[in-house]
Amino acid sequence: MTYQNYSLKQLQQIDAAHHLHPFTDHKELREAGARIITHANGPFIYDSEGTELLDGMAGLWCVNIGYGRDELAEAAYAQMKELPYYNSFFKCSTPTPVLLSKKLAEIAPKNVNQVFYGSSGSEANDTALRLARHYWVLEGKPEKNRVISRKMAYHGSTIAGTSLGGMDAMHKQLGGAVPNIVHVMMPYAYELALPGESDHDFGLRAAKAVEDAILEAGADKVAAFIGEPVMGAGGVKIPPMSYWPEVQRICRKYDVLLMLDEVITGYGRTGEWFAAQTFDIEPDTITTAKALTSGYQPLSALLVGDRITSTLVEKGGEFNHGYTYSGHPVACAVALKNLEIIEREGLVERVRNDTGPYFAKALQERIAGHDLVGEVRSIGLMGAIEIVKDKATKERFLPSGSAAVTVRDHAIANGMMLRATGDTMILSPPLIWTRDTIDMACERIGKALDLAQADLRKR
Repeated sequence: MTYQNYSLKQLQQIDAAHHLHPFTDHKELREAGARIITHANGPFIYDSEGTELLDGMAGLWCVNIGYGRDELAEAAYAQMKELPYYNSFFKCSTPTPVLLSKKLAEIAPKNVNQVFYGSSGSEANDTALRLARHYWVLEGKPEKNRVISRKMAYHGSTIAGTSLGGMDAMHKQLGGAVPNIVHVMMPYAYELALPGESDHDFGLRAAKAVEDAILEAGADKVAAFIGEPVMGAGGVKIPPMSYWPEVQRICRKYDVLLMLDEVITGYGRTGEWFAAQTFDIEPDTITTAKALTSGYQPLSALLVGDRITSTLVEKGGEFNHGYTYSGHPVACAVALKNLEIIEREGLVERVRNDTGPYFAKALQERIAGHDLVGEVRSIGLMGAIEIVKDKATKERFLPSGSAAVTVRDHAIANGMMLRATGDTMILSPPLIWTRDTIDMACERIGKALDLAQADLRKR
């Protein structure tokens, strides 16, 4: 039985009766009915009614090589026929995670050479938290267990991921976070810079918030700092170039591990394999997932630096942690083929040298001047549009976030899939986008802004 046997209304009714969606107001969804996405090709997705949408979010930050890649389906099929599953427990391994680990070590920053697998970025951040704290126990410093994160950070939806993240609404629903995690200011100059403060000075001040948190707790109590190189789900917050070098200096000064969450930025998004390379960061761990397989299979990879690995191997004994699907052979086969395609087609270099700069220029020239837009910003193929009521004062529409939702709805109605986060429109398209695709996106976004402005004037 296939979905073609069902009408849209029937699928919506079944969805409402049995399917709980992530990050969803279920009453609202069930009144409206879910949009049913049925197929996709290249940069486009299609719903059950045949509507074509240019996907500005690469699924959920992940479909970097676009849709409909037969090579990934063939890699999965071949691996399923040969060995659909075996675990990585009991002193066993399978070929694909072995070869994938080698490949990841080759493209990762030079001090990062080991990999621990899971099925999602949330799981990988859970592992990162456990590993960082376990490291200090093995080093004879169990009291070094506090982790510093940032407000509005997103590090997943497990209990550990939610606790590491800085989303207030998620903390409220959690009803009790993992202890000894604190959150400091985010490096978001548009809203947090002081009058007349340069980007450079703001970046140093934002980094100082990390140092202040270390000093408040005592360096002998702080295990690690965790951060997204570019804050993704929090609204594509791009730090000033002064920020990360200073954070790295602070972590080294106080002997605090530096953990990067690259679930969104990894595998070409910023114009390098990893944003660690874009910002010249030497991390102790890098959390990755999403674009590792371009979303074709669920897989995460926590990349672990030599310092932690050496202690874990030499002093650790048994590491009592792991997942049934750690190093799943089919997912790893798909990841290997996905990385091969990214490399073969030069997508990382294309983002760095061609489409990334063109994307930035197009947003500035065609979107930034609109009356509803307070700021546009981008890095690589990752961008944000701030929706404001008044460009000069940065005043927002009320209730908070409502204007961005209006823009989003008009964008989707006009063939452009965008995401609204608070008062921010965010873009993270497939890396296969060309200059023509970027032009198409800007045209549709511009139309959505015009239609939204007309609606918002009626308030």
